[in-house]
Amino acid sequence: MLKRLLPAISVAVIMLALPLSCEKEPIPTPEEKPYIPAERVEGRVALAYVTYWGTQIPDVRLITHINYAFAELYMRDGEYTGFKLQGTESRFKQIADLKKENPHLKISISFTHVVDNYDNIQGGSFSALAKSDEYRKAFAQDCLEFLEKWGIDGIDIDWEYPGLSWSGAASDPAVDVQNHILLMKQLRETLGDKYLLTYAGYVMDKKAVTGGYRYIDIKAVDKYVDFVNIMTYDLDAAPKHHSALNDSRAYWDCARAINAYRNAGVEYNKMVLGIPFYGRHSFSEKPQSLNYSAILALDKTIYKIDNWDAISNTPYVTKYGAFFCGYDNARSIENKGIWALGLGLKGMMYWQYDADDTKGTLRKAVWESVMKR
Repeated sequence: MLKRLLPAISVAVIMLALPLSCEKEPIPTPEEKPYIPAERVEGRVALAYVTYWGTQIPDVRLITHINYAFAELYMRDGEYTGFKLQGTESRFKQIADLKKENPHLKISISFTHVVDNYDNIQGGSFSALAKSDEYRKAFAQDCLEFLEKWGIDGIDIDWEYPGLSWSGAASDPAVDVQNHILLMKQLRETLGDKYLLTYAGYVMDKKAVTGGYRYIDIKAVDKYVDFVNIMTYDLDAAPKHHSALNDSRAYWDCARAINAYRNAGVEYNKMVLGIPFYGRHSFSEKPQSLNYSAILALDKTIYKIDNWDAISNTPYVTKYGAFFCGYDNARSIENKGIWALGLGLKGMMYWQYDADDTKGTLRKAVWESVMKR
């Protein structure tokens, strides 16, 4: 994995599928007061990426939207033949059935550029698909039929990224950025206004490179989507913070990411701020990242957690006194929430649900921060 002078990559692509089980919220001890979530505020977004390898059934009291990760394209010799879910259909059904509990819950299927299924091969992914008007239309129609079949609410495109080869996916800087626009346009035309259309956004606007462009044309895509999930994490690695609120020492930060979208013409109320439920140590050395639950379980004789950096407004872990990884906790999420809602952002999303601790500390913090009145 490359150092974070290249774009962020979802940690999902390096995980293995785990057996399914249903983990419930812990029962409060007699000393604990039952948790009562803040009242939902209409129009605000608290979005969880829920993975196919996950084992938990999300607490729908704390979520407005779920993006199910992932489905993958089937491209063989440049020809689009359809798409399939990653993992088991039974896991997806567990998540889709949550709408029966909560009519306000919105569920989208998120599409990755990564090939993971055993019966698939890397055949060009989004870059090859988006070059063809015929394939764009076929894919959009397949998406519509999938949404109708399962009774869910939308499509989330996680192409990381146009004009950039990543995880073996093909790329073509000469046309990818423009074809991404055409793909989103076709999806909107096919899905109409009944269904959600979102995308996982990089933290910068499109960028000129040798032979063309890289990343996403933020302004051009904006008119086709309901909102954008900005991946404001993996912005640097130790000894710097990977999801700092505002920190010039880091390669990038949340404030610069939001400014990039606003400067491109996106309204604040179409932006969703990304929160990592993991810490980033490195992009090349193991462990590259640690889930929040794993951070809490670190050997206290070696590691110290919840150190606080006043500049980045984020906590960090030290190992024998040296910076080991930056991450987010309830305090930093609250600070980000105050800042984000102060600007008028639509809400927060996080990668990913199962990385939280057994008490749901981080997802509760996201909910309370987003729904604060």
